[in-house]
Amino acid sequence: MSWKKKRKIHGKNQYYSLSKKLRKESKSNDKFETMLNNLSLEEVIALKLELAAKSAGGYLYGMPIWRSLKYVVENSVLIFALSSTRTKNEAARFLGLKKREYNNINKIYNVESYFEERDS
Repeated sequence: MSWKKKRKIHGKNQYYSLSKKLRKESKSNDKFETMLNNLSLEEVIALKLELAAKSAGGYLYGMPIWRSLKYVVENSVLIFALSSTRTKNEAARFLGLKKREYNNINKIYNVESYFEERDS
């Protein structure tokens, strides 16, 4: 045989999926994801800010958007890393972090709680 069966790695994050979570909460569907896929990341961020400003009366004065941007992006990338990998070690390697660095960052952002089921 020219192929080998891959070793299955099981971990907590193998069940994390942002798409499934949003669909379960009725915040997403196939049509929305297709439309979103046609936009660039810059367009998505700009549109989200425009919609937030519109709902706030047209202005977002007093909000430290520029200073908060780093944390928003890091949190988003951590959520993606957890949803696209099977284990925490794999997520750390994906992000180019050592396990200790990953654990320290995860304590700050507490990303795993994002995927936990909430009783509503």
